[in-house]
Amino acid sequence: MTDPVSDTRAMIAGMAPHLNEAHYVYAVSEDPRLAGHAFAVIREEEGTTLILPEPLAAAEGVAGSGPMCCITLMVHSALEGVGLTAAVSGALAEANIPANVVAAFHHDHVFVPVEKAETAMEVLIALQATANA
Repeated sequence: MTDPVSDTRAMIAGMAPHLNEAHYVYAVSEDPRLAGHAFAVIREEEGTTLILPEPLAAAEGVAGSGPMCCITLMVHSALEGVGLTAAVSGALAEANIPANVVAAFHHDHVFVPVEKAETAMEVLIALQATANA
């Protein structure tokens, strides 16, 4: 694995967005069995949010958000890096695309509504191109 990138322009230039095929929903559940299958688990005072594969949530009868696609930014962005989330969310906001960003150690993951995923990819590829120009 490469070293983490912290320079804003370099993070954007190297983000190489990848649209994952799976669909997800955001749901609130305290079920530890479901948590074991979640993409992410976020604990808040009001409850535990699980980002679950849509088929699992449906099979378990767990109500959740509308289906979302996950776009992984393949750059190994440093957790101390500044500006990647702002640039990505700003570009998507300009295109009227809701974006929920989950940062992990190696990559950032952007969840967007399924029906806007292809447009979101176009926006992110264009953003990357501006940083490479």
